[in-house]
Amino acid sequence: MTTLADTQALGRFLAATERRAFRIAQIATGSREDALDIVQDSMLKLAERYSAKPEQQWKPLFYRILQSKIRDWQRRNRVRMRFRGWLGRSDSENPLEDPIQTVPDPHGRDPEQESGQDRALVRLEAALRQLPARQQQTFLLRAWEGMNVAQTAQAMGISAGSVKTHYHRAVRTLREVLGDEDE
Repeated sequence: MTTLADTQALGRFLAATERRAFRIAQIATGSREDALDIVQDSMLKLAERYSAKPEQQWKPLFYRILQSKIRDWQRRNRVRMRFRGWLGRSDSENPLEDPIQTVPDPHGRDPEQESGQDRALVRLEAALRQLPARQQQTFLLRAWEGMNVAQTAQAMGISAGSVKTHYHRAVRTLREVLGDEDE
């Protein structure tokens, strides 16, 4: 039986995790709407099935659910894209366009700093999208989420050695891609 304290703790965990999970899903899918759906589905599944688990287990469980939802989306999208190719259709929609994200912060940096940071973020996201799915997700969980090797392995359902390999390859590729653009 779930207590009020457990429910509040789960709510705090989900509130603290939602923005980063959304960015991970958005980078993986390239679509704001699909990312929102994936994160919402992942949160609901965690709440429905694992809310009674100890709080320290929620993070790896949540990211394992998120990874599973992202892989499911990628599989469905590959099939969808095959059919679109056969039907002669293409996606002309810009998945990165978000009007809220383009509004300048009145209390933030000047426009030049903001523009430079925006360009760097766009380059990083483009480089992340070039990575194979496992490398991309390993990098995001390790670098952005701060998960350790064991947590990442549990979340992704792979061995710790595979996490280390995928992370190393992702970092090496990102350095090569981003380093070449600066020169």
